Amino acid sequence: MQFHRVILVDDEVFTRKGLIKLIDWEGCGFQVTGEADNGEDALELIRFTRPDLVITDIRMPVLDGLGLIRQLIEEDEEPPVFVIISGYDDFSYAQQAVRYGVHDFILKPIDDTEFTEMLCRLSSRLRQERDEKERERRLENQAIIESIIKNEADESIISTWEEQLSMTSSDSLYYMFVELNDRHPWLQVEELPLHRFMEQVEQALQEIVGGEHPLYIHEHRNRIGVIVPERLLKPFHNNIRIFAEALQFRIQVRAGRVFIYAGCPVQGLAGLRDAYESAKEALLYKYVHDHDGLVILSQTSECTVQYMPVDQELYHRLIEQIEEYRLEELEHSIKQMFLRFQEKRYAPEAVKMNIHQCVLGVIDIIRSMDGDERTLGSLDAVISWHDLNLSLRELQRLFTVFAVESGQYICALRKEQQKGGIHKIRAYIEEHYQENISLKSIAANFYMNPVYLGQLFRKTYDVYFNDFLLQLRISEAKRLLRQTDMRIYEVADRVGFSNPDYFVTQFEKLEKLTPSEYRSRLVKGGTSARTDR
Repeated sequence: MQFHRVILVDDEVFTRKGLIKLIDWEGCGFQVTGEADNGEDALELIRFTRPDLVITDIRMPVLDGLGLIRQLIEEDEEPPVFVIISGYDDFSYAQQAVRYGVHDFILKPIDDTEFTEMLCRLSSRLRQERDEKERERRLENQAIIESIIKNEADESIISTWEEQLSMTSSDSLYYMFVELNDRHPWLQVEELPLHRFMEQVEQALQEIVGGEHPLYIHEHRNRIGVIVPERLLKPFHNNIRIFAEALQFRIQVRAGRVFIYAGCPVQGLAGLRDAYESAKEALLYKYVHDHDGLVILSQTSECTVQYMPVDQELYHRLIEQIEEYRLEELEHSIKQMFLRFQEKRYAPEAVKMNIHQCVLGVIDIIRSMDGDERTLGSLDAVISWHDLNLSLRELQRLFTVFAVESGQYICALRKEQQKGGIHKIRAYIEEHYQENISLKSIAANFYMNPVYLGQLFRKTYDVYFNDFLLQLRISEAKRLLRQTDMRIYEVADRVGFSNPDYFVTQFEKLEKLTPSEYRSRLVKGGTSARTDR
């Protein structure tokens, strides 16, 4: 945490030491960096250390508190914030303090609770003001650098910036992109805004090159740009890759992977546009160097990246494995596809195109089975990642999750379809049981294997096909025997039995009496039943 610096000015040493011990300064966001017992010494100390806050008494020898404040305000465009502490409740002092813009006027003895609350409020204000100034500075610098990149800056601006970066027009420089990957909405990790990541990059740069070197870093949509003059590479054997490795190692993130891309060197800031375009070209080799996340263009430019569809045989095999949910083979095919992306040097756009094709292929299958792809929890990630920074490794993981979930969903849809299909088959049997139908003929009619149909029917309705068909026929035969005077052979023919004797045998097997005996039992009033067959 960066603390605000504070200086205590009071001619009473016990007051200063008491304040230091009484207040939890760091808890309030401050750090006491100096003390003075008179205004004149305080003036020199403030000029040298440039604190954020000065807490001063009013009545002191040599130069009093108000005189100290007045002099600092007159000579400094950005003076520190002032807080006055005094043992005298003098309204005229308070009036002058207000005129000088003093933050607060506090009477002794000091109430530690009140003082702490004041410091906490002030710390929050100073932090907001500092952040705002830093944003304004970055925006101004950004506009200037963009004008240089676009070749819109005149020589005086370029010279000024070369001076700020402690370089000459003959010094070489690199342009580098630093990119945070695999920190996306589908992971349960806290969001890291780009400006916060930029602060981490800046801190890491300061650590490896030293605070005395001026730096320039710049936001580019979803990555950070860095100008790397050759003087920064001296401790790294003038090797941009070693420098990039050191920077990558120093950037500490709780989740995700840091990728760094460096273009070819150019001479002076006048060549910044070429350095920038070269670094952009290095981005194309991202997935080629997924193993370490370091792309140095001069080491990769001998082979161009590829823009082509993945092998169609592999694509169709992968889609088939998803549809049939052959999990082990599916995971192998996905690994094979992503390995080809890397080995064949696919450009990121080509990888996106091929992943998109696979996703669309799966969605087409789901829709053809009357499914809804929006029920897939993994769908959003594989269709919305295009504008995010994802490593090839993480992309492979997300796609594998999608493929596995899709395979499971398609299996479930197929089972639902089978249930719907078997219900249609049952309805067909109930409609055509009077005809000469069989398991084999029905299976052929519905383009199914008869053995599989028999098993599916038994599993769904807990009855064998032949038993179900017999029950339908005998049930209808009983109705006809009850409600008509049709002869037995006529009933047999009506319910699908071509052989009346076989009908009688099956009827007796199921009802434990013959059709004639069944009809006779129903006859009332002594009427005898006809027993002809």
